[in-house]
Amino acid sequence: MSKSSVLSKAVRIDPEVEDRQTAARISDAGLAGGSGPTSIRFPDGTVVPLSASLLKVLQATAEELADGHAVTVMSSEVALTPAEAADVLGLSRPFVVRLLDDGSIPSQLLPQSRHRKVLLSDVIAFQEQRARKRAGRQRIMEIVEENDLPY
Repeated sequence: MSKSSVLSKAVRIDPEVEDRQTAARISDAGLAGGSGPTSIRFPDGTVVPLSASLLKVLQATAEELADGHAVTVMSSEVALTPAEAADVLGLSRPFVVRLLDDGSIPSQLLPQSRHRKVLLSDVIAFQEQRARKRAGRQRIMEIVEENDLPY
């Protein structure tokens, strides 16, 4: 029996033109700032108030969809295999294994096994840290070039 991938169970939304237009209206409404209670009215007349965290999710999702980006919905506490973590990061599995080995990305060994699990939240944190470092290096390079410094 083959094991199904955690990533295959993630919900991916690819925006259509009408989705982008609706998402832009939601994004422009600035729901996350909140000027009062916000709720959703369903076709049967049921009204459900939205909490601040749900509004943030809706706002962030709407912004991405409005820009034409696909959105994938998945819990950040989901456990990934090293191969799945590599897929998320767009890196090779052997490179991700080295990052796990040196502790750059936290992981846990499964009981009585050589296999590991990696939390999606840790993968995202690594990705954000990597992006900050890249931006910092880029800024240093710009300063060096602006000031015509030798390097």
